[in-house]
Formats: sequence, structure tokens, C-alpha cells
Amino acid sequence: MKQLFLASLLGSTIALCTSAMAADVDLKTLEAAAKSEGAVNSVGMPDAWANWKGTWEDLATKYGLKHMDTDMSSAQEVAKFAAEKDNASADIGDVGAAFGPIATKQGVTQPYKPSTWEQIPAWAKDKDGHWALAYTGSIAFIINKQVVKDADAPKSWADLKNGKYKVSIGDVSTAAQAANGVLAAAIANGGDEKNIKPALDFFAEIAKQGRLSMSNPTVQTLEKGEIEVGVVWDFNGLSYRKQIDKTRFDVVIPSDGSVISGYTTIINKYAKHPNAAKLTREYIFSDAGQINLAKGNARPIRAEHVKLPADVQDELLPNEQYKNVKPIKDADAWEKTSKALPQMWNEEVIVEMK
Repeated sequence: MKQLFLASLLGSTIALCTSAMAADVDLKTLEAAAKSEGAVNSVGMPDAWANWKGTWEDLATKYGLKHMDTDMSSAQEVAKFAAEKDNASADIGDVGAAFGPIATKQGVTQPYKPSTWEQIPAWAKDKDGHWALAYTGSIAFIINKQVVKDADAPKSWADLKNGKYKVSIGDVSTAAQAANGVLAAAIANGGDEKNIKPALDFFAEIAKQGRLSMSNPTVQTLEKGEIEVGVVWDFNGLSYRKQIDKTRFDVVIPSDGSVISGYTTIINKYAKHPNAAKLTREYIFSDAGQINLAKGNARPIRAEHVKLPADVQDELLPNEQYKNVKPIKDADAWEKTSKALPQMWNEEVIVEMK
């Protein structure tokens, strides 16, 4: 429950919840309130993921906020907010893009628009500030340069279709990465969330050629040399490359189209430290917070507005590679299609494997 003295302290500036107010006095008031609360507890924001460790360390140093995280899935986070409304243990969580609207619809979030709100693309935020993507993932190719020569390396889905190497996308029935890989191929070939037939035809042709691999592109299979070209989220590909050997792999966004999604913070409606949670979101969307995410191989949502240190930018892909990425426009349609995808994949793609 919100503490009464904090509500009194904030007074009319509680409007910070519903509008972006960048004046120093407002942010200073929020900082004072957060410092009084003294802690922020998160779910799904562990140190090793997207370099959240850097953000928690900064919040402790700058504002004296103690921190504790419990790692869990997006669905579990939303369920936790709902189940613990009388005695909330979590203040803020990080969930997949699809779960921001779900949490808001269930009434377990509270809004806050950071002062950099206008630099967040419209597709990546809730108009009232209940959720906003802090970093993105785009479907990319990770290419094993020891097997695929530079001249043959795919730069597009069209290249991928005409290649001689094996293509690994993973299990579309269980992995969101693999399902989004199918959607990306559909978009590049004239399809969309409602129509993935172009992607099914695309992968069926690769299967007919005997080039569709059932290996899941992970750091382990890549390190063993089992993957020739994998379809992965860009942040996964960059992380795998960094963990194994940067000179051994290339990561590229297909030039003829891809899909972009990401992760959003949600602030618990019943948070015991609501102002600390809002200050956390404010910091995440600041230049320093966005750079922290980039250090964890996550492309920050404000990538085109933040000057990344040269060594950090060198670990990411150039902004120009993202010119043909498209967000999911019809989430309801994609949810319905993705549920039907496993059966369609088996009937139209797997059946063609040699």
C-alpha cells in the first residue's frame, strides 16, 4: 500500500503517473519520494539479462535504492501482480511485448511516462504510459563463417532460399524466437500476422532441398559447429557470438524485411515502492540506462537518439540494418496465428523434409 506521507509529499505532482513532465522540480520530487521508500523489488530482471546489473548498481549508487529480483516468465509476473495485490512483493517487472497490454487489461499496472517519452516510437508504448518497450529484438541470421564463405553469406531471405547451407530455426511449437522467425519470413515475402502462407512455402522449399535443420540455434549448438545459418533474435545472436568467438560468426538483419519486438517494464499497481519503480523506469529510459541495456547486447528503444560509446556500439549492429524491420501491427491476429502455427508447420513444412 502506498504510504500516506509519500502521497502528501507528492501532492499534485502525482500527475507524473499520467503525463510526461520533464521539469527538474518534478523529477527531483520523484527522486526524493523514491529515496524515502529506499528499495525497489523486481521480477524477471536478473543481473545477467540485458545487463540489468548495471542499472541496479547505478540506482543504488545514485539514489540509495536497495534491490532484489526474482526471475520468472512474463506470464508468471502478471499472475504474481494479480495474486499479491493485498501484500505485493514486487514493484516492477520486465515482460515480453505481448504481455504489456495483457497486464494493463487485467488492471494490475500503474502508468508512468518517463521524460524521454516523445523519443519512444508510438508502436512501442501504451498511450497512457502503462507500458513501453525499453529495448528491442529483431529477427536476424547468425552465420557460421567457418562453414559459409563470405561470398555465400545471406543478407536477405531471398539469399537464404537460394543458399547451399543448412538453415536452423528451432522449434516453432515451443519457442517464441522460432515463431517470430516464421513471421519475419512471411513479412519479407508479402505476408503478415494473418497470412503466414508465404513463410510456410518458403521453408517448405528449403525443406525440399534437404537444407532445413532440426537443430535449435543455441550457444551450445553454435559452439559445436552444428549450426550453419541460424534464425535468432539479434540480441541472442550477438550474445552467442560474443560468448564463443566474435571472429567466427556474423549476425545480420535480413535486408528484405524482419519483425521487431521487445520487452517492456510494467509497474505493479499495488507496489509497496511505487515511486522507486517509477524512478527505475525513468532511469531505464535515460541515456545512461539505455547504454546499460546496450552493454547487455540489447538494442535500446532510443537507439537513434543516444550516442553509444564506441566499444558498446561495436558490439551491436549498425542502425541502418534496421530500416526494414516492422513491428507486429495486429497482436490479436498474431496470437491466433501463432497458436495454429505448429500444426501448419508440421503439415506444410516438416512433411517436405528429406
